[in-house]
Amino acid sequence: MPRSDEAEWWINAVYEAIQEIPYGRVTSYGHIALLLGYPKRPRQVGVSLKHLPSAPSDAAAEAIEEAEAGAASTTPFFHSGNVPWQRVINSKGMISHRGPGSAERQAEALRAEGVEVEVDSMGEFYVDLGRFGWFPEVLPSEEGLDSEEEEEEGDDINKNGTLL
Repeated sequence: MPRSDEAEWWINAVYEAIQEIPYGRVTSYGHIALLLGYPKRPRQVGVSLKHLPSAPSDAAAEAIEEAEAGAASTTPFFHSGNVPWQRVINSKGMISHRGPGSAERQAEALRAEGVEVEVDSMGEFYVDLGRFGWFPEVLPSEEGLDSEEEEEEGDDINKNGTLL
C-alpha cells in the first residue's frame, strides 16, 4: 500500500532529524517528535524507525547509486546504513525492545560509539541521559532560520526601530 504524501514527509523528516544526532550521543523518540513540531508523536517516530530499511549490500548499493544517478529525483534514500537508528532511545534512557535481540544489537551499536550502556537486574539496557543525551531546542540544520526570516521581514525598519 503506498504511503500518503504526509506519511512520506513525516518518515523522511524523522530520518533526516536522526541523521543530525551527533556520534556518541542519544536522544529520545519524544525529542525527535518535538524537534519536528509534533510533540505528541513519539510513537510515530518509533514506527518510522521500525520500518527503516536495512542497509543495502555493496552490489545493491551500487545498483541504487547508478539508478539514482540516471533519475531526476533528489529524494535521499534512507536505510540503516545512513540513519543512526541506534541513537534514539526512550525518555527514561532505556533501549526499547522491538524484537528478539534488538535491544542487545542497539546497545552494542551504541557501545561502539563510546556510549556507556548499563544493564539492570531485569536485563534492561539503560543510557545515562545526563551524560550522553542530546536535547537541542532546534535541529542544527535549522539554527538561525528564524533570525534570517526576521531580518528579511525587518528590512523596512531602521536601526532605531522606526519604519522607513
